[in-house]
Amino acid sequence: MADEPDSPITPSLERRVATILSADVAEYSRLMAEDEEQTLRTFRAHKQVFESLVALHRGRIFNTAGDAILAEFSSVVEAVRCATEIQAALRTRNDQLPAARQVRFRIGVNLGDVLVQHTDLLGDGVNVAARLQAVAEPGGICISGSVYDQIRNKLSLSFTSLGEQFFKNIPQPVRTFSISAAEGLGALPTSKVRRRPNGALRWAAVAAVALALGGGYWAYSQKQQELAEQARMVAEAAKQEAARPEEKLIAAKQAAEEAQRRADVARPQEEAERKRAQAGAADEQLKREEAARQPVARAQQRASGAPAPPGAADGIDGVYSGPVCYGPSPNDPARCYRAEATVREGKIVGEWRGRDPGVTVKLAGEVSAIGEVRIEMHAERVDGNQFARANLSGTIQNGHLDAGGFFFSGRTMSLNWQRN
Repeated sequence: MADEPDSPITPSLERRVATILSADVAEYSRLMAEDEEQTLRTFRAHKQVFESLVALHRGRIFNTAGDAILAEFSSVVEAVRCATEIQAALRTRNDQLPAARQVRFRIGVNLGDVLVQHTDLLGDGVNVAARLQAVAEPGGICISGSVYDQIRNKLSLSFTSLGEQFFKNIPQPVRTFSISAAEGLGALPTSKVRRRPNGALRWAAVAAVALALGGGYWAYSQKQQELAEQARMVAEAAKQEAARPEEKLIAAKQAAEEAQRRADVARPQEEAERKRAQAGAADEQLKREEAARQPVARAQQRASGAPAPPGAADGIDGVYSGPVCYGPSPNDPARCYRAEATVREGKIVGEWRGRDPGVTVKLAGEVSAIGEVRIEMHAERVDGNQFARANLSGTIQNGHLDAGGFFFSGRTMSLNWQRN
């Protein structure tokens, strides 16, 4: 028997189902063109917060290129929770920058089948996440229908349906949703609905083209005859118009009168819209003024020694949890982790295991009847030695605890928690 030729054995490709988070920076080219160094500094600081939150939610970043970041999660819920906390944390940082210099991420999340290539992931599951990210608003999040089906009863989020979207190089339409609000984190920028022709119209167009091509020479000759007839009719109409200039003047006058009539009809509607916009702006101004007066009224109340109004503490007590975020320091990059504390009868207390073995982080403070918070935090070793002290201040409003402050070393620190 003759020897059989050698044939290489191609190993089978590994596949798995994963949740993919795709993100990139909006208007990155403009930001770089205006100020490269500042843009890079801001982007790197944002990226450190981004990476810390991905790790906190048990995800992994598997690819980066320029301003783009791709992360994988085994849990759909953790992926979406991570996306909302990223946008909340970066919004806080961006609020400290001028509007034109803010570095804002678009984020898309998809659940789908992916191909594994070493530590990288490929395939439609990744491509759809990238397409969803492209339709998200700066600072916003878009998710696929497969993600929505998994989280709609598990997370306190509000959604806007964008319908079925047709994405480049994706053969099937993708049900798309924009996350419009997250409990405790406020509203998020929401994408506009983009309507595309449905499948029936697209197939009808394809069928029409096929029919036209299939007609061959007969269809071509018929079309030429139609064009010749149309040219004859246009020439005849032009001749008649040239012979009757007074009719053209009458038609022009009628068209002008019709345009004036439409303008007269539209003017009251435009005036009503303008008045509604003015009323809305005035109402918004009153709300801002009232919000600005509240801290002054509280200070006056404390100075006078008057008791807090009845029910002022309603809804404050409870367990609060969320990210604890440290700013960068010379020996440690910016990072975030999750923790929790209990508010009860004007006190806030919390305790959790530190990053280093044998270290416990302790939190204690006071909460006023109107929700003002003063907190002291420190790390403590098993021998009772305390270090890394920090003081924070903030507020509790509508079930959301916001506080910020500094370590004694000057390193910044913030809490963005919500009541469980």
